[in-house]
Amino acid sequence: MITVKEIAQMCNVSASTVSNILNGKPNVGEETKKRVLEVVAQTGYQPNYFAQSMRKQSNRMISIIVEDLDEFSTAPIVEAAMAYCDDMGYRTILMNMRLYDKWKATWYDDDEKVREVLKPAIQELQSIRVDGLIYIAGHCRYIDYFPEQFKIPTVFAYGLSKDAKFPAVVIDDEKGGYDMGTYLLSMGHKRVGVIAGADDNLHTKARLAGFKRALAEADIAFDEELVRYGEWNRESGYREVPYLFEKNITAIFCMNDSMAAGVYDFVYERGMEVGNDISIVGYDNKDLSDYLRPRLTTNELPLKKIGHKASEILIGMLESNEEVGGKADVIKIPCEMVYRESVLKV
Repeated sequence: MITVKEIAQMCNVSASTVSNILNGKPNVGEETKKRVLEVVAQTGYQPNYFAQSMRKQSNRMISIIVEDLDEFSTAPIVEAAMAYCDDMGYRTILMNMRLYDKWKATWYDDDEKVREVLKPAIQELQSIRVDGLIYIAGHCRYIDYFPEQFKIPTVFAYGLSKDAKFPAVVIDDEKGGYDMGTYLLSMGHKRVGVIAGADDNLHTKARLAGFKRALAEADIAFDEELVRYGEWNRESGYREVPYLFEKNITAIFCMNDSMAAGVYDFVYERGMEVGNDISIVGYDNKDLSDYLRPRLTTNELPLKKIGHKASEILIGMLESNEEVGGKADVIKIPCEMVYRESVLKV
């Protein structure tokens, strides 16, 4: 690997002059600058960031750890976080723990499995002296995997830390449920069935709380009998909807688009029409929602905004030399309603 000193010798200038040119500092003649940059290009010189970090307090490097890059919510968060870091002059290192790929859904309640994968990743980050860390969860929950004395400035995205010293950026699911409930009520629907996710899931609890608040503001009593719990997949939407059809409902709030697609399957198998015989809404705004017929009204997740905000908070901490400690903020980013043709005004 060619060094700054060797480039300086080839150009007959000092090593400090080469360093100033590479770092964009002024007071270097244009001819000298042009000659140095030509040699840099010809030799394929790359700075040794790790050696630099040994000489500096900061090497402007941020790590992003994801629980599984294959999760639909993860890639947009990563993309936005990396883009913001790049704009601010920070390099990023992406580490994929592949938890779903390794253990499917069996790792949710097994902290040791996660620590088994996370521990070597943390050790590597400490060895290369990253300045900060963004931890992106595969689904929203309280996370407690980090060592008590972990000192690398860290921000959680799409998940919450049990340790209050770490800030977090998550979806405002309570508002999302409220907005969906308010919309259905505005369309005249008084009896609305709900197909939720798992009953102990934070997304489920928050969306249901928001939906209940919308009902309360309209002086409509919440009926637990109109709520069914699924597994966030198309099959569970199909499985749970027959029970709701027996309850005289006019609309169904599905807490993700995949379960809504399962309801579509059931409806069309019985010769009925979505948006006419029954109104359906989803949540997520996956590509699927635009392909269903009629197209599905849903709530778009602010995934890129979460990634952008998480990196903005982290870099703000680094630039201000803020130490890890105290009680950190939880930032909630609202979803955006996407109105299509799956709801009939009654």
